[in-house]
Amino acid sequence: MKLFKNFIAGAWVEPTTGDYFDNVNPADTSDVIGRFPLSSRADVDQAVASAQRGFERWRRTPAPARGDVIRKAGDILVRRKDEIADLMTREMGKPLTETRGDVQEGIDTAYYAATEGRRLFGHTVPSELRDKWAMSFRRPIGVAGIITPFNFPLAIPTWKIFPALLCGNAVVFKPAEDVPHTGTVFVEVLLEAGVPADVIQLVHGTGEAVGAAIVEHPGVSLVSFTGSTETGRSVGETCGRLHKRLSLEMGGKNAMIVLDDADPDLALEGVLWGAFGTTGQRCTATSRLILQSGIHDDFLSRLVKRARALKLGDGRREGTDVGPLVNEASVKKVERYVDIGVADGADLLMGGRRAAARGLEKGYFFEPTIFARVEQGMRIEQEEIFGPVLSVLRVESPDEAFRINNGVKYGLSSSLYTRDVSVAFRALSELDNGITYINAPTIGAEAHLPFGGVKQTGNGHREGGWEVYEFYSETKVGYVDFSGTLQRAQIDNYLGTPD
Repeated sequence: MKLFKNFIAGAWVEPTTGDYFDNVNPADTSDVIGRFPLSSRADVDQAVASAQRGFERWRRTPAPARGDVIRKAGDILVRRKDEIADLMTREMGKPLTETRGDVQEGIDTAYYAATEGRRLFGHTVPSELRDKWAMSFRRPIGVAGIITPFNFPLAIPTWKIFPALLCGNAVVFKPAEDVPHTGTVFVEVLLEAGVPADVIQLVHGTGEAVGAAIVEHPGVSLVSFTGSTETGRSVGETCGRLHKRLSLEMGGKNAMIVLDDADPDLALEGVLWGAFGTTGQRCTATSRLILQSGIHDDFLSRLVKRARALKLGDGRREGTDVGPLVNEASVKKVERYVDIGVADGADLLMGGRRAAARGLEKGYFFEPTIFARVEQGMRIEQEEIFGPVLSVLRVESPDEAFRINNGVKYGLSSSLYTRDVSVAFRALSELDNGITYINAPTIGAEAHLPFGGVKQTGNGHREGGWEVYEFYSETKVGYVDFSGTLQRAQIDNYLGTPD
């Protein structure tokens, strides 16, 4: 069995603990991919010390040159796309069509980031004083702690690490315990592309040990975390106390609204993809379906028929539509929510149990699940499940649908299917989410646009697009006075000195 290592201080090294964990294929738990380090605070200390040294060198590298390195990383990802997609499917389960898209998102992010090396814009503005220059510019911050989830093993790390590096920061990276192999390969790609060895550190392990040590470390200046709202709250409390810059990307309870005038065929394809793609393990997954009463019964009948036809299986096999959940804890969580939904009076139309078909018994497979007669306020309507469970609600009007969409603590993504352009533009304004799709499902973010949500989904920062570069850099203001005299700004010269 292959033994993997951390990458710290320019070398692949064993954890100081000497302990390891098994990384297993969720489609077949007898398939052990390898053993990965169970690291400790001591490993994080070494990684941060190395990253601080790397930062002093990397920050002085011109931003366009940093962009060239990231562009090379994108080229390597292009060359290794199918290989990385295959290993990603093996360790987290989603079908190859999805993991190829995951790698492509990393490629897109690399090329976008590379161009930003020539676009770290500041402002040059007039001074109110004569013979004085005033400007702002962007500068790096320090060591960035990057903590990422399992569901997008490559895309999400690239969303965070490429901008962090482009802005001149060094990185200490902890991937999720369920996807350590992809994290290791990504660091290999960065090193091959030319990222200096001290600038990128990889520390495997648990969130309780390694994640907490990164967040609490005084040498880590900024933290970017994607994960549950509960864990994000704890991260936020620590970073607030230590005055660290923090970006949180957390949960979602995303609704797709289908009105009576919608294209039913288009909406049907959208909800199948939005609810059951990645086995529902997306923060943007369609977990609520809000149907207007005129189309409710027919649409729901067609949806159940199509969902029953979805093929569960190993994501590396041709024809698989839905892969496994990522681990046993995820299966048990989904089972608990199914029991809660039934107890609360929702109508379980299909699914609701582990898949029992032959060939699936060694994996964490769960049947696509649909509840009808779900009422606003039920726990399955309010709480993030992170599995293939869809709650269907009936409404009479767009106004009622909008109220239900907004009536949860999360605010990541929403979707509306309609042919009425006025209602569509109302939705863009009134749906309380960071992202709203019109005539498309709740998933499908693009690398050059900001990604994130409101309320308990995040803390105001955005991944992706141009806004993320503001998170990973500081604004520095410079004044140059070449008048040769003391000018006391507003005291002497608020309106300017006459000739």
